[in-house]
Amino acid sequence: MNARRARGAVAALAALALTTLAAACGNAEPAGTTAAAAGGGGGPAEVRLGYFPNITHATALVGVEKGLYAKHLGSGTALKTSTFNAGPAAIEAVFSGAVDATYVGPNPAINAWAKSKGQAIKIVAGAASGGVFLVVKPGIESVEDLKGKKIATPQLGNTQDVALRYWLDSKGVKTDTKGGGEVSIVPQENSQTIQTFATGDIDGAWVPEPFASRLITESGGKVLVDERDLWPGKEFVITHLIVRQEFAKEHPEAVRKLIEAHVEANELIASDPAGAAETANAALEKLAGKPLKPEVLDGAFKNITFTNDPIASSLVGSADHAVKVGLLEPVDLTGIYDLKILNEVLAAKGRPQISDK
Repeated sequence: MNARRARGAVAALAALALTTLAAACGNAEPAGTTAAAAGGGGGPAEVRLGYFPNITHATALVGVEKGLYAKHLGSGTALKTSTFNAGPAAIEAVFSGAVDATYVGPNPAINAWAKSKGQAIKIVAGAASGGVFLVVKPGIESVEDLKGKKIATPQLGNTQDVALRYWLDSKGVKTDTKGGGEVSIVPQENSQTIQTFATGDIDGAWVPEPFASRLITESGGKVLVDERDLWPGKEFVITHLIVRQEFAKEHPEAVRKLIEAHVEANELIASDPAGAAETANAALEKLAGKPLKPEVLDGAFKNITFTNDPIASSLVGSADHAVKVGLLEPVDLTGIYDLKILNEVLAAKGRPQISDK
C-alpha cells in the first residue's frame, strides 16, 4: 500500500486522548542537559530531544550516552533530553513545545499528524523494528485462555495498546477503553507492569523490550505472541524519529545534525552490537537507577532490528488497525514523511536511499 495515498488514522482518542495525553505528560522525566562537544555556531541555543528508557529506543540511548548528538550539534548548542513512558505523553510534549524532536512509535505519530491536520510533526527517520511481545502467565496457551484475564499495555492509545486491541479483535475477542469486555486491558507504566505481573495482579502484557524479556526472566512469563509474526516480512516500525515542523523550518541544520548523529548511532549498533548493548545498558542504569541483567539485555537486543528505514507500509497498517478498533478515524497521511535530509546523509556515506512508500 502507498503511504502517500493510504488511509491513516486520526486521533479519535480525541475526547479520550485529550485527557489522557495531558495527564500522561506528567510521566516525562528530565534526563538532563549536555553541553555540545565541538564545532558549531549559528544554530539554536538548545535542542530538546525526547526518547523512552526502552531498548527499542537504543538509537537514542547509545547516541546520548556516546555524546553523538552533542558532537554533531556543536559547542554552540546544548542538548536537553527528556524521557517518556509512552508515545501519547511524548506527543503532548511536542504539542506544548517542550521538546523539538522525539523518538516515538507509529500510532502516536499518526495521532499527532491527524490532530494537527498535518501541521505539527514530520517523520524524518526510522529507528527500530520488532521487539514487542505479548507475555503471559504459564497456563495461558491461546487467545481463548485470555478471556476474563487482565492484560497490561503502556498507555491507552499507544502503539502496543492499539496492537493488542487489533489482535484481540481479529480473533473475535471484544474489549473497551474502560477495561471492560472479554479481556480487560489495563494501561499502566511499564515499570509498574513488572511489579503487577510478579504479584499476579495482571495476567500478561503487550510490551516492548526490555520489559518483555524482564517479565520472562524475572517472573516466569512466556511469549504468547511475537508481534513480528503478525507483519509481512516480520518487519514493522516500532520506533522512529519525529521533529516539530516549526522547529524544522526555523533550524533545518539542527535537524540535519540530529539525523547525522542518529545515523552514526545506528552504524555503531550495527558494527558492535554487544558494545552498543552495554552502552544502552549504562544509559538505562542512569535513568532507572540500575542496569538490566545480562540475560535480559542479551535477549532484548537480539529481538530488535535497528534501522534508518521507517518501514512506511507498516505505518499505514498501524493506522488501519487503530481505525478498525474504533480508536481513530480515517485521515490522509500524505506528507507525514520528510526523508530528504536522511537520504542526503545516507548518500554522503554511499548508502542506499530510503523510500517513504
